[in-house]
Amino acid sequence: MRRHTPRLTGLRRNAVPAFRREARTTARAATETRGARPRRRGAQPKVVALGGGMGLSASLAALRRITGDLTAVVTVADDGGSSGRLRQELGVLPPGDLRKALAALCGDDDWGQTWARVIQHRFQTEGDLHGHAVGNLLIVALWEQLGDHVQALDLVGRLLGANGRVLPMSAVPLELQALVKGHDPARPEDVDTVRGQATVALTPGEVQSVHLVPHDPPAVPEAVEAVLDADWVVLGPGSWFSSVIPHLLVPELLEALTQTRARRVLSLNLAPQPGETEGFSPQRHVEVLARHAPKLALDVVLADEAAVPDREALAAAAKRVGAAVELAPVARTDGTPRHDPELLAAAYDRIFRMHGRIGPWR
Repeated sequence: MRRHTPRLTGLRRNAVPAFRREARTTARAATETRGARPRRRGAQPKVVALGGGMGLSASLAALRRITGDLTAVVTVADDGGSSGRLRQELGVLPPGDLRKALAALCGDDDWGQTWARVIQHRFQTEGDLHGHAVGNLLIVALWEQLGDHVQALDLVGRLLGANGRVLPMSAVPLELQALVKGHDPARPEDVDTVRGQATVALTPGEVQSVHLVPHDPPAVPEAVEAVLDADWVVLGPGSWFSSVIPHLLVPELLEALTQTRARRVLSLNLAPQPGETEGFSPQRHVEVLARHAPKLALDVVLADEAAVPDREALAAAAKRVGAAVELAPVARTDGTPRHDPELLAAAYDRIFRMHGRIGPWR
């Protein structure tokens, strides 16, 4: 397939510096005024969830049950499957993780569940449509029609009746690169640069670190503003190196995460991910994240009580980033390493109520 030069859909290519300046201005302005912003008594908590893929979807499915003021900030480094094909052919942001987040925010009524199934539906054909998700095509079509990433996603959200808002973390397609030890099993001690989210997620080697290309991508201003205006920020669960940590590699987003007055929750995975985090303990997940963002403090580390063999080690790792550990049963009872939305919602609700809430919101 002929490779096209990536472009900003509906935006001038030379507009990136202005976009970056706008995001920084938004971040500074929100930080300067945040201390004086009054909070409404009786309001629900403003929650921002960061991540991508099925991990973020699990978190959103839980959070929409306990707050109506919810924003998802989604990674845009996917280069596999339908998203990768659309990204390569049209130069657009990969829509797949954005689609999954929108589906997770759909309600449990007939309307919400019908639309969730529709946008997740994949065509099974012998032609070019094979493997494409309906929601991916819908999102990309609206990007081309409206020329605005955020406006288009908001419109899809209204169509679906989504219980929250979905935003990309950046308005430019990103490439994930990783330093991996033993990516080639024939050279187990060598460290290679591995390119592409899909390849990083499946590497048989040990991921040492990750970074983004471009190295200084502009954050979406609405995402920065949401983080600065939040009561709680939830990071994870999800693919650690390819969905969770990338948010910390967008400078303006990391700055907002360090400056916000919101409390920060790190939600751990139920099990190591084959390839990407094979053999990782819960505490190692915390340590790896801290290495990528050493100035980021956390307030709570949430883990499934059955997935933590060494509670003291996890508590020590959490303490080094300023966090307390909350253990709760959050896994499905069928034995699969998946979060139960009701149990995860109960855990989040308890954390929001008990860990230094700013005011009553119910």
